[in-house]
Amino acid sequence: MKKKIENTIHKLVSDLQDKQNAEGSWSFCFENSVMTDAYMIILLRSLDMHDEELVGRLVNRLWKLQTREGTWKLFEDEKEGNLSSTIEAYFALLYSGTVKDDDKRLEKTKHFIEKKGGLNDAHSITKFMLAINGQYDWKHLLPIPIEFLMIPKQFPLNFWDLSSYARAHLAPLLLLKDQQFSIKMNGIPQIKHLSRRSHEVNYSDRELKLFSKINEGLQSLINIPSHLHQQGRQFAQQYMLQRIEPDGTYLSYFSTTFYMIYALLALGYKKGDPIIIKAVQGLKKMACETEKGIHLQNSPSTVWDTALISHAIQEAGVNAGDHSIEKAVEYLLKKQHFRYGDWAMESGIKPGGWGFSESNTIHPDVDDSTAALRAITYSAAESPLIRQSWDRGIEWVIGMQNRDGGWPAFEKNKTKPLLTSFPMDGAEAAAIDPSTPDLTGRALEFLGSRAGLNKDHPQVKRGVQWLKLMQKDDGSWYGRWGVCYIYGTWAAITGMKATGVPSSDKHIQRAKAWLERIQHKDGGWGESCYSDQEKKYVPLPFSTPSQTAWALESLICIEDKPTPAIDLGIMALLDLINGTSDDPSKTYPTGVGLPGHFYIHYHSYRWIWPLITLSRYKEKYG
Repeated sequence: MKKKIENTIHKLVSDLQDKQNAEGSWSFCFENSVMTDAYMIILLRSLDMHDEELVGRLVNRLWKLQTREGTWKLFEDEKEGNLSSTIEAYFALLYSGTVKDDDKRLEKTKHFIEKKGGLNDAHSITKFMLAINGQYDWKHLLPIPIEFLMIPKQFPLNFWDLSSYARAHLAPLLLLKDQQFSIKMNGIPQIKHLSRRSHEVNYSDRELKLFSKINEGLQSLINIPSHLHQQGRQFAQQYMLQRIEPDGTYLSYFSTTFYMIYALLALGYKKGDPIIIKAVQGLKKMACETEKGIHLQNSPSTVWDTALISHAIQEAGVNAGDHSIEKAVEYLLKKQHFRYGDWAMESGIKPGGWGFSESNTIHPDVDDSTAALRAITYSAAESPLIRQSWDRGIEWVIGMQNRDGGWPAFEKNKTKPLLTSFPMDGAEAAAIDPSTPDLTGRALEFLGSRAGLNKDHPQVKRGVQWLKLMQKDDGSWYGRWGVCYIYGTWAAITGMKATGVPSSDKHIQRAKAWLERIQHKDGGWGESCYSDQEKKYVPLPFSTPSQTAWALESLICIEDKPTPAIDLGIMALLDLINGTSDDPSKTYPTGVGLPGHFYIHYHSYRWIWPLITLSRYKEKYG
């Protein structure tokens, strides 16, 4: 087995070095289901932009992803299909003009949509798209007035309390709702009939409490002149325009840019306005190739992939002086942030983080920052200039710790529980930016293994204490940005171990027992995206390379010598790496954007995590 491990490590490193771009980066596809592809077709058609080649290629990919049942899914084991994805694909195919309403391939699709409750039961994000295109009534959406944006920061509940991701979407959506905006043109498919006839919106007690709090805030503004409404509209417009990145996109996301374009149209911008033209060009640059054809990424993962890959190949023995690492480090240093963004309002620290996409200059996040810092650590030891960047990065990461001791994704202390009742699907995950076990574990792993801070350091100590409090009864931790309990447990174990928590610690022993308990008979690990929706571990019928690697790395850092679970797992991992490309384990999404709605197949993960795990095994056990 030793020889096979060495050969596999060598092959993975060689494959990755061959895939490196001339500028030092790696660009792998960040693939979600069909939302972005469908929305791109809809956007091009509603803007009268005649890019027939792109529309045709996107239509081809949609057809290839349709199931035999006529539906579209978010992940392989999703039963029947996903209602929102199916509506999005169905509407986009009709909008493309290349598909007729009576196309035989769509008969089952219509039946599925009606059976599942029609447009009324789709995700909020889908309904907003439909409302813009005149297929859903705005009165059923977002019962929040645009004046909400003007509630002062010192008030107990205001716009700035929301997560940056929620604010980025809410600014254009409030504008669109305020204007009741819908595109008026020929050629828009009419699918309103797929709604239920009567539609009552019933709000929960928590939602009503939220509305009451917002109303209190609005009452405090009563004495302000009546142009408050206009101020709210101007604020929303400025909020978007000030966050346009150099490539023309709004915060480097497809979804925010898509809604910004329509919000600008609602404000009176013309379809040919330079801001809109540049935004569409920025979105087109997000295209990547997949086995099923062209795909529009929601947010290209170049910085993330480059940071993780350059770290992984260094862990596999490639020297920091190697040309591939020097080029990667040079690229990453150019992508470090020097501009202040919204994150600075709460943190009071200097810029120094990294973002996810290469066009991202003002929206850094903790996970990308620790990934980039890991990748430049060895180089920083050799170069005072790189060391300065490394020091700035560490200062930024430590400065982003939440009051509770954990780490968030984008901004500190955006944790008001009432906001999880915001009247949009997915608000419990997206409206706030709380500490999460995966981000906290990853931050601790970096601070322990690379920055030399141990469990006695005050901030590390608080992080470890918070993690221990978050452990589930079965011994696992929930991971917010990966699937899901395996991911969170891996991050927590490796984070605590890196800061000096002993393997004998009861939290680590419980986690180890859980990982061994859920190991598949083939030796691997596999977890379904359903875990994320049911908030409990749901196994996949097959193992995946990244989840197997995460579970194994956790066990390797606990055990002084290989155990039967580890040896069986390593053999399974080697089989998964060398398996055929059409194996479903290679394409199963193991990243999460929005629980229940947005899952990510990172094309880079089948190289990165197995390479790190095999290198750890070889280094520790010889």
